[in-house]
Amino acid sequence: MNVIYKDSDIIIVNKPAGIPVQTKNITQKDLESEIKKMLSAEGKKDPYLAVINRLDQPVSGLVLFALNKNAAAKLSDDLTKGRIDKYYKAEVLGEFEQKEGILEDMIYKDGKTNMSFRVDEKDPRYKDAKKAVLEYREVSPGSLEIKLITGRHHQIRVQLANAGHPLLGDTKYGTDESREETAKRGIKELKLQAYKLEINHPRTGERMEFQI
Repeated sequence: MNVIYKDSDIIIVNKPAGIPVQTKNITQKDLESEIKKMLSAEGKKDPYLAVINRLDQPVSGLVLFALNKNAAAKLSDDLTKGRIDKYYKAEVLGEFEQKEGILEDMIYKDGKTNMSFRVDEKDPRYKDAKKAVLEYREVSPGSLEIKLITGRHHQIRVQLANAGHPLLGDTKYGTDESREETAKRGIKELKLQAYKLEINHPRTGERMEFQI
């Protein structure tokens, strides 16, 4: 875990792939407990910590936490109203015909299987689905920069797979072809990184950008 920025209101860390942001499994290490240990070691008794943007366990990159209730309320409101911009780098199978564009789908989350699915109006699950939107730009063949407009469960993974370009290293939503390419390249983890975050500071209102 690498701390990118910290002040009295927020902390931003670079989460390694494979570590959950939060977990109910007391035997498993997670990002939240590791930060609380760090804050406790700094002398903060029972430190307050609220996660603002979550990343899937296999995804690496920037995670924002609030260090007090006022900051948490302000940042959560900003997140809901689209004032926090989240950017990702991704490696996918193949090349997009359109080098930049918008993907918009209705996605249904199945809590029992912990998977999400793109559904259409004929699907009985459609009434419980949520709109998922992202913008993408292909910076080189198979390499994307993504701006996440909504934050749905497994959204990037599901939308790219349904667009015919699954993420390399994705064992859950990948195809036989993408798994073959993953193995050929010797890729051991999901090729998705939350590399840039733009926020308004909850106390000062200053627009801040963080990038790895």
